[in-house]
Amino acid sequence: MTTVAEILKEKGSDVWSISTEQTVLDAIRLMDEKGVGALAVVIKGKLVGMLSERDYARKVILKGRSSSDTRIKEIMTSHVYHTLPDEDIESCMLVMTKHHIRHLPVLKDNELVGMISLGDVVREIIKLQQDKIKQLEHTITWQESY
Repeated sequence: MTTVAEILKEKGSDVWSISTEQTVLDAIRLMDEKGVGALAVVIKGKLVGMLSERDYARKVILKGRSSSDTRIKEIMTSHVYHTLPDEDIESCMLVMTKHHIRHLPVLKDNELVGMISLGDVVREIIKLQQDKIKQLEHTITWQESY
């Protein structure tokens, strides 16, 4: 089974982050610039939360708050599920599905080393399934020729 480290090796380990004191508007601009749906919230290099488009929609827009006046620390998700580089992607899929999250920070020795998305995991699972189908087709074809 594929590991998180293998996904990061293929996609890269860039992680976009923001501090708790920045505004939500800063975060939305950064997400737009980088083409991502979530940011790690970091203080002195340590992961302390996550901020997603979902947080923005539910905790700012629906509450009628101002993006330029609201600080990240006011709306971020503080309880962060994470994974490790040697974790298999099936385990990640289970965590993401169970807790309804789309982004999973990757920590190594308590240091943020990457981020995987539900899309990354699904793509890898589809690739593995396609490989398995090809192997089965090859086996069936080989057996029919005898």
